Amino acid sequence: MINRRTFLKAGVSALPMTTLAGFADTAQVLPVGLLFDTAADVPWQRQLRRVGQLNMTEHDPAVLDVEQWADYWASLKVGVVFVSVTGILAFYQTKVPFHRKGKFLGDRDLFGDCCSAAKKRGIRVIARTSPDLNWEDAVQAHPEWFQRDAQGNAKASTEEPRLFQTCMFSTYMTDYMPAILREINSNYDVDAFYTNGWPPLGSFPVCYCNQCKQLPPSGTPVYWDKFNQRLISIWKLYDGIAKEKKPSSFFFANLGGGVHAGPHLAQLGEICNWFQADNQGRGGEEEPVWGCSLQGRVCNAVLDGKMATNVTGLWSTGPVRWRNSFKSPAEAQMWFNETLASGMVPYLHFIGGEKGLGEDRRWQKFGREYFNWTARNDPHFTNKRSIADVGVVIGQRTQLFYHPPQGVAMRQYMDGMYYALLESRVLFDFVHEDRLELDRLKKYSALILPNTALLSDEQCSQLREYVSHGGSLLATFETSMYDEQNQRRSNFGLSEVFGIHPAGAVIGTRGNAFYARIERSHPILDTFTDTDWLPGAEYRLPIAPIDDPVLTVVPGFVAYPPELAYPPQSHTTEPAVVLRETGRSRLAYFPGDIERTMWHSGHTDLSRLLQNTIRWVAGAGAQCRIEGDGLVESFAWETEAGFAVHLLNYTNPNTHRGWLRQAYPIGKQNVRMLIPPGRRITRVELLRAESDIPFHVNGDAIEFTIPQVGDYEVAALHSS
Repeated sequence: MINRRTFLKAGVSALPMTTLAGFADTAQVLPVGLLFDTAADVPWQRQLRRVGQLNMTEHDPAVLDVEQWADYWASLKVGVVFVSVTGILAFYQTKVPFHRKGKFLGDRDLFGDCCSAAKKRGIRVIARTSPDLNWEDAVQAHPEWFQRDAQGNAKASTEEPRLFQTCMFSTYMTDYMPAILREINSNYDVDAFYTNGWPPLGSFPVCYCNQCKQLPPSGTPVYWDKFNQRLISIWKLYDGIAKEKKPSSFFFANLGGGVHAGPHLAQLGEICNWFQADNQGRGGEEEPVWGCSLQGRVCNAVLDGKMATNVTGLWSTGPVRWRNSFKSPAEAQMWFNETLASGMVPYLHFIGGEKGLGEDRRWQKFGREYFNWTARNDPHFTNKRSIADVGVVIGQRTQLFYHPPQGVAMRQYMDGMYYALLESRVLFDFVHEDRLELDRLKKYSALILPNTALLSDEQCSQLREYVSHGGSLLATFETSMYDEQNQRRSNFGLSEVFGIHPAGAVIGTRGNAFYARIERSHPILDTFTDTDWLPGAEYRLPIAPIDDPVLTVVPGFVAYPPELAYPPQSHTTEPAVVLRETGRSRLAYFPGDIERTMWHSGHTDLSRLLQNTIRWVAGAGAQCRIEGDGLVESFAWETEAGFAVHLLNYTNPNTHRGWLRQAYPIGKQNVRMLIPPGRRITRVELLRAESDIPFHVNGDAIEFTIPQVGDYEVAALHSS
C-alpha cells in the first residue's frame, strides 16, 4: 500500500489509465461555440466565442441534473465549460490524500458525468481546481503547506474558519496539486486545467512560514521578483503536466485585478495561453461601471491577441453579496457589453444551489438570449487589431509599490484619467510599462502617464526615444520621480523631456486647494472665459520656474472662516503646468495630481482642462472620431468581417455607484473613420438595432450617424 507522503511525491502515474464511456464517439464533434471558418493552425482556445460555468457547490452531487446542465450550455452555443475538480472538495472519486470528498458525493462521479455530457454536445471541458484552501486534517499532517501568522499559527480562511490558507511557496503547490492534475489527466478527457483562487489578484500574501521567512518582506519590489519567479515556475510545471496527455492542453490561472494586478502582467503575457479575468462585477460601494472595459484594455496591452475572458457573475456581486441570486439585468448586460467591446470573450458564471441550477432561474433566460445574439454576429466580434491614437501607460510597479499621500487610493489616479479620456471621446489603448519599445509605440500619436511614479532608467530612455521620433507625452504629479525599486530620485527621470526640476516636497491641502492662475492663452484653455484662475489639484510637487508659463500656482489658503478665504500671495513663478513643443512632439506635465483631484472632487473645470490637454497632445489626426452627447466609452477594431465601432452608453445615474437599473438612451452619434487604402466598405450594420444605416465616403474616410444608443451599439462595417 502506498502511504500518503509517498503517493504525493510519486504523483498518480501508478494509477490505472481509464477512459470515460462515449468519449471516442464524440471526439470529432466541433464545439458549437467555435468559429467554423477559422484557420486550422489557430489554437482552439483562440477560436472560442462563448464560455460557461456553473460554480458547483458541495450539495450539487445530490441534486444536479447533468443532462439539463449540459443542455443549457448547449443552448447558449458555448464552446467550453468549466467543471469543478477542486482541491478543496472533490467532485469525483479521488485517491489523492487530503482531497476531501463532499458529504453529498457518495459514490457519484459528478465531474466525470459532466465531462461526458459536455463532450457529447461538442463542448470542450476545462478542469477547474482550487489550490488556495484545505482542511484541518491536512494542516495536522502537513503543517509546512500552510500560511502562518506572526505567532506561527496556521491562517484560517477569512470566511470559513474550518479551512486554512495554503502557501504558494510550499510543497502544497509542487506535490499535492500536481497529484490532482495527474489524476484528472489519467482518468478524464479534459482540454485544459485552471486554478481558481491563485495567484493573488491585487495584494501579496503576508506569511511567516519557514519558507517565507527566507524571502524579502512582502509588498516590496524585491519580494515581487521572488513572487513572480515562483508563480512562473509553478505555471510552467502545471502547463507541462497538462501537456503530458495531449499537446493542445495547457494550464492557466485566476487573474484579473485590472491595472492593480499582483502578477507581473508583461511576463505573464509571454507564457499564458488564456487570460482569465476574474472581475465578476462591481465589488465596492463606489466603483465606476467601466471596470470590465478597463480589464479588457489591460489584456489587450499584454497578450498580443491571445485568448482573454472576463468572468461575468450573474449572481449578486457587490459590498453585500447574495451568491445564489440574480443581479440587476441592466448591470449584468453592461458587463457583457464591455467584455465584447474591449475585445474579450464573454463568460457566464453562476453558482449552484439547492436545485442544481438554482432556485433563482432568471439568469438562465437572460444568458441564453444574450449569448445567442453574440452567436449571430461572431465575425464582428473576432478582432484583428485595435484602432486607437493614444496609449495610456500601465505603471504596474507604481500601482503596487508607490506610497501616495495619506488617505489617497491608488485607483483614483487611473479612474480620474480614464474618466477624462471618456469625456474627451479619444480612442485609446493601454500600454504596459515593460513594453515601451519604439516598434510598439509608434502607432500612437501620444502617450499618457497618470502619476506613473516608478519608472526605470531604461523606461525613461525608451520614452525619450519615443519623443525624439515625434511622439507626444502627457504626465502628472510624481511621474518618474522614483526608480523601479521605489527609490526616490533627486530629479525627474524625464526631466530633460519636459524641462522640469523639483523644487521641494509634495504639498497638500489645508482648506482651499491651490489655484492655477492664467498667464497667457493656449489651446488647453479653450472654452475657459471670464476667469483669471482655475482650480488646481489637492496635492502638488512644486517645480522650478520656467519661461513664459501658461498657468502659475496661487498657493492654497484657508477655506474657513470666509473672512480669511483670500490668497495672501496671489502671484508666484511656480508653474501649474509645463507645456512644450519639440518638432512634432507636444509635451504636457501637470505638477499636481489633477486627474485624481478631478475624480475625488468631480470638478468640471479640472475635467475640461484635462480633456483639452489630452486633445492637444493627441493632435488632430484621429483615425476614428465619434461626436455626440452623453458619456460614452468607445472602441474601434479591425475585425474578421471588416471593422467595428463599439459605443457603450454610461449616461446613467448609477455609472459611479451601485448597479445600473435601466438604460437611458442617448441620441445621434456621428462617426468619422479613416479606412486603409484598398479597403471598400459595402455596408454599415447596427448589430443591436439589427438594421442597416446609410453612410458616405469622403476621401479616405467613411462617415455615418448612429441614430440612437441604448445601453450599447455596435456599428459593423462590412468590408471587401
